[in-house]
Amino acid sequence: MTKTALLFIQGGGEGAYDEDKKLAVFLADNLKDQYKIEYPRMPDEGNPNYETYKAKILEELKKIDTKVVLVGHSVGGCFLLKYLSEEKIDNQITGIFLIATPFWGKEGWQHEGFRLSRDFAQKLPVETPMFFYHGTDDETVPFSHLALYEKELPRARFRKIAGRGHQLDNDLAEVVQDIRSVSNNIPG
Repeated sequence: MTKTALLFIQGGGEGAYDEDKKLAVFLADNLKDQYKIEYPRMPDEGNPNYETYKAKILEELKKIDTKVVLVGHSVGGCFLLKYLSEEKIDNQITGIFLIATPFWGKEGWQHEGFRLSRDFAQKLPVETPMFFYHGTDDETVPFSHLALYEKELPRARFRKIAGRGHQLDNDLAEVVQDIRSVSNNIPG
């Protein structure tokens, strides 16, 4: 049986790859029976830039010839959304899982290179299940950003994780449960 790929896109900032590796390892430990975890190092993590992340995401997706689950943490989640809403995707994406994702734009953070288009929600794959997770004690991305995504993406599912911070205390049990539930509903 061919395993589905799970592509995890890390966040940004000095040391982000090493910090987020704990999240990728959690997923690998809990999903290795069904998924092949791909965790590439993003370029220039200390100074994240959409164009460099975009090129790396494209490179990684081209290597995948199976169904794929996309997981993004923090800036990695935002850049995944931007990529999915602006680029043509040939891969069969079975689920999108975004953790502690900052909202860039009106009412959120301001940075022109990170901002999603006004109509980004209409450009995302409609049939693909999408989940957002945010810890109520996130010390990096304000918890209020989750509500901004809720307004824009009413079809997505939102998980408010009480008492956990930006890394969700390196416990992605809710994410694993949702990935498993999506994989059980995907034919073939």
